[in-house]
Amino acid sequence: MNVRMSTSPATQFTPMPDSPPSGGNTRQPRQVDFTATPSLLLSHLVKTFGPKVAVNDLSLAVPPGCLFGLVGPNGAGKTTTLSMVTGLLRPDRGSIAVLGRDVWADPSAAKALMGVLPDGMRLFDRLTGREMLLLSGQLRGMTASVTAGRADALLAALGLADDATTLVADYSAGMTKKIGLACALVHNPSLVILDEPFESVDPVSGEAIRAILHDFVDRGGTVVMSSHVMELVETLCDAVAVIAEGRILALGGIDQVCAGQPLQQRFLELVGVHDVAMGSLAWLGQGAGPVTA
Repeated sequence: MNVRMSTSPATQFTPMPDSPPSGGNTRQPRQVDFTATPSLLLSHLVKTFGPKVAVNDLSLAVPPGCLFGLVGPNGAGKTTTLSMVTGLLRPDRGSIAVLGRDVWADPSAAKALMGVLPDGMRLFDRLTGREMLLLSGQLRGMTASVTAGRADALLAALGLADDATTLVADYSAGMTKKIGLACALVHNPSLVILDEPFESVDPVSGEAIRAILHDFVDRGGTVVMSSHVMELVETLCDAVAVIAEGRILALGGIDQVCAGQPLQQRFLELVGVHDVAMGSLAWLGQGAGPVTA
């Protein structure tokens, strides 16, 4: 498998030789076939906000049956890209297809194949957790009996069974994230889009989510997730794309993108490190407190 690195401001890729696994990943990632018909295909996406170019001619093919990570610094265009993928934001140019269904030409068919957990998603928080899942199933056209069975299974798997009758408004941040994930999975989609799915989630619940996602992919599903936590992406995902300033800098299997280094170090090499003028912060740690007139 090859990694493709950008060599100019445009999205140009040059194949690189395979590298040995990086030292920080003890789980063997799945072999990803980038020549297979993609589950998700982004073609020349462009999105601007006034003079700001958030996504700049971005093309990406996500292979089926893998956990795919999308990483980049703040403002890189990750959330904007995922918002266009899920139909929340219309691109200025370009196209998006989910298993061959165009998200904007045939939105109903494309969205029926997706489960989505946006970052900071607002829920109907005057419902209980179980009611939230039952509503999600109803909105997806599922029968009441099937929805009820899946809701109970998801609540148990995510450690929410004891809080099934608690209002979502009274959930902690981590519990809210988990019920949002359950809503994304209840209709058994082919493709799951997750924006920062582990944020605010405790380690025990995080392991449960990892197991659920791995099982979903082992059964043929595809997951695309964004995260700022490099160690999480390195140990969880099979393939990764590094983006900055709306462009792809590297794309490939985890081991190939890491090139024998921890993903954190490789990421910093690709996007660059912001130098902090420490002299300007010399006043920190002196114990003098605030300056008063």
